[in-house]
Amino acid sequence: MTEAQQTTLVLGGTGRTGSLLAKRLLERGRNARTAARHGADVPFDWDDPATHADALRGVDSLYLVTPVMRVSYADQVAAFLDLAEAAGVRHVTYLSTYGADDVPPQIDIKAVEADLTARAAITHSVVRPAWVMQNFAAAHLPVINEAITVPTGSGTEAFVDAADIAAVAAETLLVPEVHDGALYAPTGPQALTVAEVADIITAVTGQPVTHQDLDPEAWIGGAVAAGIVPADYAVMLRWLTGTIITGHGSTPNDDIEKVTGQKPTTFREFARRNAHAWTATAAV
Repeated sequence: MTEAQQTTLVLGGTGRTGSLLAKRLLERGRNARTAARHGADVPFDWDDPATHADALRGVDSLYLVTPVMRVSYADQVAAFLDLAEAAGVRHVTYLSTYGADDVPPQIDIKAVEADLTARAAITHSVVRPAWVMQNFAAAHLPVINEAITVPTGSGTEAFVDAADIAAVAAETLLVPEVHDGALYAPTGPQALTVAEVADIITAVTGQPVTHQDLDPEAWIGGAVAAGIVPADYAVMLRWLTGTIITGHGSTPNDDIEKVTGQKPTTFREFARRNAHAWTATAAV
């Protein structure tokens, strides 16, 4: 298969990192086939195996995004990777999570990493990003009544731009032989509290924003009761927020610059680029 014929299947191809990754790959001359339940190049549904073979046809590499809002999926992903190997996929880049070594055993993040490591027929790279900056400009952590409500206490996190995650993933897919077995943890250049994030949004937009902290179990219970997340996903929310509350949130590193040659985006740069997300909300 020549370079011009190589095709990467991008799962979650309409999502935050997937859509940006597909664009980067196309700009670099690589065929990128986006896959998602709706709006992508090909339909793909983790719960509909009939969509899997068609998505993999003619593909030699894969951006693996596991089922969202779930904690148990290792068997499902393993079956798909078996199919991918048989279809000719020779490299997989897996979107994991920062701190995956400490993930609770109920969550299958680490199990998927172990599965990839055990496969001799394919190379792999693992990308473990910190919390994504886009959370603050979307429905995940919206500004409501001039506040970002999330139980993170005074802990810090090196929030990272999804575009920087996509840039790292792109390099692993374009030159997989260089990144075989690599584990990267993309972070932003600053460890910030959510209160400091709110201050930056205020400074950039002129709209007053604060951080409203609250009891973690009340927040998680409210998300489950409202149907925002399924009940078994509570363990994931408890782990994600707990790492920050206890002072074990992500810390800045140089993985983005090391892999891409570019410095990571600061939160202030991200806020300037996305100011409309908060000013539009305030105007409603």
